[in-house]
Amino acid sequence: MDRHHHFVEQDAVTRLSLPPAVASARCGWVGTPDSLSRSTTPIGSACVRDVSAFVRGRIMESGHLGRPESAVSDRFATAAAYAVAGAVHLLTAGLFIGSLMMIVLKFDTFIQPLLGLIPLGLALALRPRLGRLAPELPVLREADAPALFALLHRTADSAGARRVDTVQLTAEFDMRVISYGVRRRRCLVLGLPLWSAYSPQQRIAAVTQAFGEGGPRNLRSGVFVGSVLRSVTAGAHTLRSGDAAAATPSADAHFLYTGEIAAASRRFNARSRRSDWALWIPRVTAAATSRLLLRCTRSAARRAQFEADDAAARTASSPAALAALRDRDLARATYLEMHRLAVEKKTLVKANASEKPQDDLWENIGRHAAVLREQRETSRPLVSAPRTGLPDPASHDVVAQRITRLTEAPQHPATITLDESGRALIEDELRRPKQEVERLVLRDGMPLSG
Repeated sequence: MDRHHHFVEQDAVTRLSLPPAVASARCGWVGTPDSLSRSTTPIGSACVRDVSAFVRGRIMESGHLGRPESAVSDRFATAAAYAVAGAVHLLTAGLFIGSLMMIVLKFDTFIQPLLGLIPLGLALALRPRLGRLAPELPVLREADAPALFALLHRTADSAGARRVDTVQLTAEFDMRVISYGVRRRRCLVLGLPLWSAYSPQQRIAAVTQAFGEGGPRNLRSGVFVGSVLRSVTAGAHTLRSGDAAAATPSADAHFLYTGEIAAASRRFNARSRRSDWALWIPRVTAAATSRLLLRCTRSAARRAQFEADDAAARTASSPAALAALRDRDLARATYLEMHRLAVEKKTLVKANASEKPQDDLWENIGRHAAVLREQRETSRPLVSAPRTGLPDPASHDVVAQRITRLTEAPQHPATITLDESGRALIEDELRRPKQEVERLVLRDGMPLSG
């Protein structure tokens, strides 16, 4: 049996490409595993456990817990993502230049300029999206919130990421870093529901994870591949058929010109169906390209998430990073509670005051998150977020894999903490932006997207 274990571990060492000296040092072997395979010396169970733990650690470090994939396939997927992105860039540039040549050089004719509008429209639909900030949501700069930016700069330096230039507050249960504009400035999108539901150390962990996931290692947030992914996704959304384009006459049969109205409606619907069929090929192509890029960049995005988790554990402590990941399942229930509070303020307590923002909205969300944690600890079901069929790193299965990985990894203490005075300064800087976001939530009755 020991002999069998030796061959199992030797196969694992071979598949993971461990150096023979490393494998020998783990068990105190004299010689290499190849020479030991021809020996009759029994291998002890302690050696088997030692090598098994080391192999499992290497699998966890590679970011493929329970389902190891070779580095060759990851490099092939990355190369394929760059190839697809380059092809889309060339196609967009070719459509734009070709359409301008058809319009400008053949302007004395009538047909070719009209035909040139078709590739020009496709090029505009696939144009690179540089990103922009939501105009209605409050934006903070370092002069507006020096204490908050001091914390963010320390966190970015600890994670080895580029510092942010602005912070935009939203009503999303999310924390992410985006780039916007021609100069590619960086902005931290700070969701107030998440900020209110998390503890101070969880907030630091969430910020560190956002810095790590938005770094250059994640192809989806990069300029070359990320811009194409955003472009083809937005292009597929732009080219999709709209059900509202169909005209349904509702005139009474006894009214004047009812027949003419019905005939015009049928002609309009026929032209709409023909235009939908004409846009079907580019729409399906854009959607398929988006799915292909998501699949090719999945390993890079997952690796960036694992590295972000490690940075969060080193910065905010391992328990805080684990708690930040576990509390992501509070998103759906927090949205429902925020919607209920907004409806309550607009209807049930409307007699007391107008729609003036109150300071207790985000405090109520924090208290509700504490209740949800107690329900989870007592195994009472929470309202889960809807699942999608697309294999994305933000899915529940990947979050569970990240939690398992952090649980079995070495534990780290916190290197960045906030005392009571620091937390009070940050909350004072966020008071007015919180009120602006609350006013927008009360006005629209639903969470706003940044």
